[in-house]
Amino acid sequence: MSRIGRKPITVPSGVDVTLNNSVITVKGPKGTLTREIHKDIKVTVEDNQILVERPSDNKLHRSLHGTTRSVVNNMVSGVTEGYSKTLELVGVGYRASKSGEKLVLNVGYSHPVEITPEAGIEFEVPANTKIIVKGINKERVGEYAAKVRAVRAPEPYKGKGIKYEGERIIRKEGKAGKKK
Repeated sequence: MSRIGRKPITVPSGVDVTLNNSVITVKGPKGTLTREIHKDIKVTVEDNQILVERPSDNKLHRSLHGTTRSVVNNMVSGVTEGYSKTLELVGVGYRASKSGEKLVLNVGYSHPVEITPEAGIEFEVPANTKIIVKGINKERVGEYAAKVRAVRAPEPYKGKGIKYEGERIIRKEGKAGKKK
């Protein structure tokens, strides 16, 4: 049996979890998240704990068991603490700024690149070479961080581009001169 799927999820105070058939809604101090869960997986809420159970040991149910538990746990921690991803800009003249809600990137193109966030996503620019993507939905935060990184992914020769904080860029050696 899945070790992750068997672990109960503790619901902190101030968080309200409601189940309606296969739709789970989690309300907390930071917002509300709703998600549809596979019809075969059984989710129960009792005594400030959420339990995820599977009906059988077939391959589909085994694969959904731990995944569903992790998704529900991420929803609970998202509405209480939230999620964030930090990106760094590396390169001469590369900078980021905010214009209203939009993120404006100057990363070596002939024009600045503007990225508009969807509802629930927020950009923060503490320094002109640092971007923080914040939100309550872990998937959306990761998706928007990947969108920002894709504007100018780090290149392997000089390491210029937008990278995740702590990401190690594998460098390549440049051309070697003609040997005599």
